[in-house]
Amino acid sequence: MSDPSTRKHSGHRSLLRHIREIMAAKGTAQYRLDALVKAIASNLHADVCSLYLRRPDASMELWATQGLDPNAVHVTRLGAGEGLVGEIVRLSRPLNLTEAPTHSAFSFHPETAEDPFHGFLGVPVLRGGRLLGVLAVQSREARHYSNDDVEALQNVSMVLAEIVSSGDLLSASELANVAVRPSRAESLTGRRISDGLAVGQAVLHDPGRVKTILIADDPEAEKTRLEDAILDLRHSVDTLYQGKGNRLGGPSRAVLEAYRMFANDQGWLDRLCEAAGSGLSAEAAVERVRGEHRARLLSAKDPYLRERLHDLEDLANRLLRHLGAVDELAELPENAILVARAIGPAELLEFDRSRLKALVLEEGSPTSHAAIVARALRLPVVGHATGLLDRVSPGDTLLVDAEEGIVSIRPDAPTEEQFRIRVDERRQRRAAYARLRDKPARTKDGQRITLAMNAGLRVDLPQLEETGAEGIGLFRTEFQFLLSDHLPRLTEQTQLYRDVLDAAGERPVVFRTLDLGGDKVLPYVAHERESNPALGWRAMRMALDRPGLLRYQFRALIDATGGRELNIMFPLITTLMEFRTARALLDAEIKRMARFGYTIPAKVRVGSMVETPAIVWQLESLLKEADFVSVGANDLMQYFFAADRENSRVAERYDILNTGSLRMLGHIANVCQQSMRPVSVCGEIAGQGVEAAALIALGFTALSVPPDSVGPVKRMILSLDQKDLGIKLAEWVAEAQTNVRENLLDYARTSGLAL
Repeated sequence: MSDPSTRKHSGHRSLLRHIREIMAAKGTAQYRLDALVKAIASNLHADVCSLYLRRPDASMELWATQGLDPNAVHVTRLGAGEGLVGEIVRLSRPLNLTEAPTHSAFSFHPETAEDPFHGFLGVPVLRGGRLLGVLAVQSREARHYSNDDVEALQNVSMVLAEIVSSGDLLSASELANVAVRPSRAESLTGRRISDGLAVGQAVLHDPGRVKTILIADDPEAEKTRLEDAILDLRHSVDTLYQGKGNRLGGPSRAVLEAYRMFANDQGWLDRLCEAAGSGLSAEAAVERVRGEHRARLLSAKDPYLRERLHDLEDLANRLLRHLGAVDELAELPENAILVARAIGPAELLEFDRSRLKALVLEEGSPTSHAAIVARALRLPVVGHATGLLDRVSPGDTLLVDAEEGIVSIRPDAPTEEQFRIRVDERRQRRAAYARLRDKPARTKDGQRITLAMNAGLRVDLPQLEETGAEGIGLFRTEFQFLLSDHLPRLTEQTQLYRDVLDAAGERPVVFRTLDLGGDKVLPYVAHERESNPALGWRAMRMALDRPGLLRYQFRALIDATGGRELNIMFPLITTLMEFRTARALLDAEIKRMARFGYTIPAKVRVGSMVETPAIVWQLESLLKEADFVSVGANDLMQYFFAADRENSRVAERYDILNTGSLRMLGHIANVCQQSMRPVSVCGEIAGQGVEAAALIALGFTALSVPPDSVGPVKRMILSLDQKDLGIKLAEWVAEAQTNVRENLLDYARTSGLAL
């Protein structure tokens, strides 16, 4: 006698084949949907099968039914969150009830005539984690549907989601009433990550997603394919763990151990095999399970659980590659605007820059690694655009306003025309800035300002010539490490630093040693999860506790300098002892390399970042030992105001032009002037017109800014009377004014200061 579960699996597989025949048949969308729910009800021995699709207003409309009153189709609509269907939407998971009317969320609509039914099973119709609808079956008796029934309904819903989303089933007018491909103009407010304006065509970035046959002709063969791919995936992750995880003498437990755990999670693997064994192709099984996890984790309140989504997404993509999947994005269209949940810096560098015009992210932050790469590429980026992927379809026209952090989707003609005028005006301003390239940055009253640029990548180097920057005031050496999947070899580091010095020529370059930790985590270096990374084991603390990596970098910098001047700066110094210890390590490496016959630098200048209030109040002592200092305003203001700049709830609760922070900055400028030690400001505020004007008025005469800010800041400097604004600013600070920014803007309007 055959196994009942085997017979049931076989029956559910025949259902998938039947659905494929229904959808391929001729007839209207309504005719085929009616046939679909009838086939499902018959296969699951249910009295009712109903399909609800989500409308643009988030309500759920009954589109087809077998067993309820057919006159309720396109009449019954459930409000957002209403009824058992609303509960499934909220949970993004199946709901299986023996007595549906007793559930607290049950909602009765008399026009459906559903009062005789008790057993209920509903599953979300998901595509890529986005909910399109709900598919439900009901029975007259009090019935709890089996796990096989749940599996069958989920497989059908996955196939249905692909068919509805493809546009092959519903007409354009019908699709307008379903939240699949929004068509109305709308805008999202996010966060400016990389400045700029762009008009272009939306390209959705979903690495690994492929168009494939959804329903398997030979389920056992598909299951075998999937099992083989899983074994390959496990082997590749084990190799990753054993290779990169054990470099530098210690495994990277915090990242790779967790990643390895997910790859071997039996629950995840069982869900994949069940989906494939029940009639889906191996690729469709991966997509279905990926969509379920994405929908659940995106709704999780725990940030740690949401972070784990990235691990599962990456594993799914790796598994698809083992199945032979390829990325759909073989070539970008002209004027492409990349739309993604998140993206890594290495991924971003792989796209054709001549075609890529902007980037819009559901996540992302101004200090993320991808943001830093985007700024180096002069790519406008808006992040934190919540709901982005639910609202954008491939090919939509997008207006990316990365000056204000706004994305306009499918704009009307007048809106697009006005935006293009802004784009042209910005282009004209850039041309005007270019004409200032060789003009010295000197204020109206004769104060010479040194205007350098920040950098960290090779792609930054051509901008030295383009912008007319007077050097590199901050070269962030950690970027080379963050963009690599392995510890950069000594020769690789040396070559990068040599290329930077060669590109700069006679202009000075200040190399900041590795600023790791916090949000800058290397997958091949051991680290532990910290509750407050910004205040934890990072930057110079990490370097001095594990000096091998720092000494390794010193050797590359000394060798690359080759008889030239070496300017080196230490990050996040909080005590004099930290500075002394780091400098002693540098001196030891110079002596060591001299003994081995290397050409040592002709001159070595050693400086410190001023990023903590602690070192501000030790500045006089520090300047007796440091050759120069540079104010890292991003971290300094974060610690000064006790506000995490990455936390949207508090990041905007303070103004850098607060009188308290201005007093501290003025103190730094005065102490450096009295000690006759050079000081610069290299944080983001140095590249912003109003803030830069205040810094110069306080007495700072050297700024290091993002490349795109060199022109605008130079124009501001040329229109500034430093002495006059300095007097005004001192008055405002003395009076403890809370509206210094407004006063500055008023001053600019009356004095002709070009902000």
